[in-house]
Amino acid sequence: MTELETPVQAATGTTVNLSLISHTNAGKTTLARTLLGRDVGEVRDAAHVTDLATGYVLVQSGEDTLMLWDTPGFGDTARLLGRLKLSRNPIGWFLEQVWDRWRERPLWSSQQAVKNAREQADVILYLVNAAEDPYSAAYVALEMEVLAWIGKPVVVLLNQMGPPREDASAEIERWSGVGGGLREGGLVQAILPLDAFARCWVQEGALLDAVAPLLPDDKRPAMADLRTRWEQLNTARFDAAMEVLGRYLARAAQDKELVDEPDWQGKLAGALTGKSGGDRAARKAMAALATRLAEATAGSTDELIRLHGLSGKAARKVLERVSDDYAHRAKTPEGAAAALGGLFSGAVGGLAADLAAGGLTLGGGMIVGAILGALGATGVAKGINLAKGEDGSSVGWSAEFFERLTVTALLRYLAVAHFGRGRGEWSEGEHPEFWQAVVEEAVAAKKTELARVYKAAAGGEAEAVSALTALLREMGRSVLAKLYPQATIPAQTA
Repeated sequence: MTELETPVQAATGTTVNLSLISHTNAGKTTLARTLLGRDVGEVRDAAHVTDLATGYVLVQSGEDTLMLWDTPGFGDTARLLGRLKLSRNPIGWFLEQVWDRWRERPLWSSQQAVKNAREQADVILYLVNAAEDPYSAAYVALEMEVLAWIGKPVVVLLNQMGPPREDASAEIERWSGVGGGLREGGLVQAILPLDAFARCWVQEGALLDAVAPLLPDDKRPAMADLRTRWEQLNTARFDAAMEVLGRYLARAAQDKELVDEPDWQGKLAGALTGKSGGDRAARKAMAALATRLAEATAGSTDELIRLHGLSGKAARKVLERVSDDYAHRAKTPEGAAAALGGLFSGAVGGLAADLAAGGLTLGGGMIVGAILGALGATGVAKGINLAKGEDGSSVGWSAEFFERLTVTALLRYLAVAHFGRGRGEWSEGEHPEFWQAVVEEAVAAKKTELARVYKAAAGGEAEAVSALTALLREMGRSVLAKLYPQATIPAQTA
């Protein structure tokens, strides 16, 4: 009898069992942690760390349960096949239960993985290193023989793919011939990218969709309910994340800083054109505004991290990266950029380039960057004149900068949503370049609506947060649909 450890008790209804199986040290437990959203098992860069099959509840709906089994990895597959062929005679029983158990523990553990899959699994999730050539790795063909002996449908999961990419078709094609290839009634029924470090929740939904038709007929109704429950839980988290960002953006739109000094606009214009040392009151106001934005950015990122069941906190220095990661591509005259760059230091230093490129509203009318980029540095005075007659006593974030801030907010969401729990505590990393274009396209498609909501938020309207949240949900779904066209994106809820 297989030794099992089941930390969470399954319900008494229908149980759907998915068994994670792979060569040893391929990342099964790491992926299990990511899928379950909690720390389970032991993760070390060593062979045969997991030596018992362990079941965990992935999701429950009423009395029905979806179980995920983390199993020992295959090691010496050739010897394992030999043991399996002997498993039905007394000598084979003695070798497994007595000799292997005490003298060949890794081999015994591999046999337990096979037994778990054969006795418990409805579908096998075979995890592989996507970067490997399956025809050069001798163990792959042998493990396919083991999976054939088990006799359950197999979904190949491509792990260790690195950062998210636009197109995984090359990796899928590389593995498409294993186990006799993808064909009706064949051993391998689907091949899906699902990196333990960089998957997104919508890819997990695609996995559940691939599993459903492979189940026995009597388990499919329960699986449909479990899939619905999984979608409800993940949609609720997505909606909550967009609400976090909606509050963040509304506060940014409303934020203003008074400048208590006459003619500060003219002095700042002189600083931008290099004609003077700038204005102390203006510098102080701009620094205060930027500091609050930095703190709000870190705080909202921390909220996203907690929502996704991750640990760690957003580093304060994340704001130093704003200009490198998300700055507007339009060039700003060197004199203006240098002047603005000199206004800040420390944790908000990276905002200087964004300010130069797209966003500070001076006195309620003039936009640094938008006007400078169009008129050149010598046109600053003309730009300030355009603001005459408006409130010139405060600085705030412009509509153009607000649009850029919306882009960065959605990029931050993607970064957190793709962060695999198996990586440990949250840490800021580089986002894939293609994300930027996808997010910018989604935001640009809602430019008119975003400008309208910005105006409402800047005016302090009470409904601005809910309007922003609804708009972010639309844009977020559009982004996910573009990034993962094969996945089903949950529909917008009321």
